[in-house]
Amino acid sequence: MSTFSSLGVQKEYIKSIKEIGISIPTEIQEKTIPTLLKSKTDFIGLAQTGTGKTAAFGLPILHHIDADSEHIQALILSPTRELVQQIKKQLFKFTKYSNQRIFVEAVFGGEKIDRQMNNLKRTTHIVVATPGRLIDLIERGAVDISHVNTVVLDEADEMLSMGFKQDLNRILKFTTTSNRKTWLFSATMPDEIKRIVKTYMDANAPRVEINRNALVNANIRHQFARTTLKEKTDDIVTFLEKRQAHRGIIFCRTKAGAQNLSKQLIEEGFSAAALEGDMQQKERDKVMRAFKNESLQYLISTDVSARGIDVKGLEFVVHHQLPEKLEYYTHRSGRTARAGKTGISIAFVLPSEIEKIHQIQKELNIKFTEVNV
Repeated sequence: MSTFSSLGVQKEYIKSIKEIGISIPTEIQEKTIPTLLKSKTDFIGLAQTGTGKTAAFGLPILHHIDADSEHIQALILSPTRELVQQIKKQLFKFTKYSNQRIFVEAVFGGEKIDRQMNNLKRTTHIVVATPGRLIDLIERGAVDISHVNTVVLDEADEMLSMGFKQDLNRILKFTTTSNRKTWLFSATMPDEIKRIVKTYMDANAPRVEINRNALVNANIRHQFARTTLKEKTDDIVTFLEKRQAHRGIIFCRTKAGAQNLSKQLIEEGFSAAALEGDMQQKERDKVMRAFKNESLQYLISTDVSARGIDVKGLEFVVHHQLPEKLEYYTHRSGRTARAGKTGISIAFVLPSEIEKIHQIQKELNIKFTEVNV
């Protein structure tokens, strides 16, 4: 049984992570931290969201920063503004008891660029960024990444599927120095990612793969209920009515689906709101704030919009439709049962979709129970 101390993490970091409730290393942390602390190496980590990746790459980065230097030494790229903010917040918490003053800046789209340019004029050691905004800042000469020695690509597959391929290539080209290390984290390894690995990374880079099946959280009860197109909304309403005191996220495949369902639920008197890709960032933030501070009970979301949502104490996840991609099922259901709590993941399926339930069971090695709503 390893501890953070046996992995090589310094005492002051152990103190701060303990305070935020991280005391036993997760599988990815156990397999990643010693390698990244000890050797200057490229690295590939295959792991989904919610496995403790931020500490797995964040703690080694903090150990490697030279706080006496004013240069930006590490760059962490992540697909969405929410994830960027979340990573920055965690790194900040990790440094609470550190003897060094390490400065982290977050930059992302949807916020005034001038403000971010001003922030970057102060001493900054680590920049957490969405790829598009970082390119903007580089082009304006507002950020100097010539001294960066570690680049982390977090959720690399998501960044590609969100259209950041060219931005990523440009950033990796900008930072190509003999001592730059690239640490890539991804849930899947599509060809595009393999190409990045081949072009920018050492062929012998160590790889760590976290067992996908172990990831579908053991504290989640997976259920499905048979329904028809006509009855689906009524069935979801019935499900919610029985859980007046609980909070949860309802996943739809499309923006239109999310908007329609939230309209119907609001008409039925539920405290609900949709989160989807066309929303202005201000609106998005407002909805997320309301959901986090519990003035909003149910969130209806599309898969892409839900990236980076980490809300404590969600009792359930509803699948209005099963996701197209299998790994999305893991991402979706993992929003409940965080931090050792239990939760329900329930899918409302049409007769034609029963086959998909069997497929998910087999591929992800989980057991569904059929329930009647």
